[in-house]
Amino acid sequence: MTRKKRRLYILLLCAIGVGSATALTLTAFQDNLVFFRSPSDIAREAPPPGRAFRLGGLVEAGSVERGGTTIRFRVTDGPSTIAVTFTGVLPDLFREGQGVVAQGVMLADGTFSAREVLARHDETYMPPEVADALKRSGHWNPAQGAAPPAATWNTLTPERRSGS
Repeated sequence: MTRKKRRLYILLLCAIGVGSATALTLTAFQDNLVFFRSPSDIAREAPPPGRAFRLGGLVEAGSVERGGTTIRFRVTDGPSTIAVTFTGVLPDLFREGQGVVAQGVMLADGTFSAREVLARHDETYMPPEVADALKRSGHWNPAQGAAPPAATWNTLTPERRSGS
């Protein structure tokens, strides 16, 4: 075997090794990636059932129903609303009209099953994902000033999705 062929084989083996390592790394990351979606994003294109993602918006006024440790509520961004169920202890700052980000999966019946719920910290904080969703839906224009306080969103009358 000539020197050229030996170098070529070594380069090919290295390329196969690097390609395999890259493929394995990307496959491992795919299971851990969690994307943010607003209710309007889900209305446009529903994620497949069982795929984990973050749902963000505002807790719709009058939608919180408590039944033991299971809580049902609706998350809205104005035009669209998603029903959410959560079993566990909610953050102290969780309440109607406040910004919320829930992590979980969409069930086949169109309900979002949250395994974690995060609420905003103070009167001026809004999760960046929620602020972006409000900008995209046309409810807030950054050029006109700061994001509206969540309490002013209690009067939203979003269109209802079937099944929610």
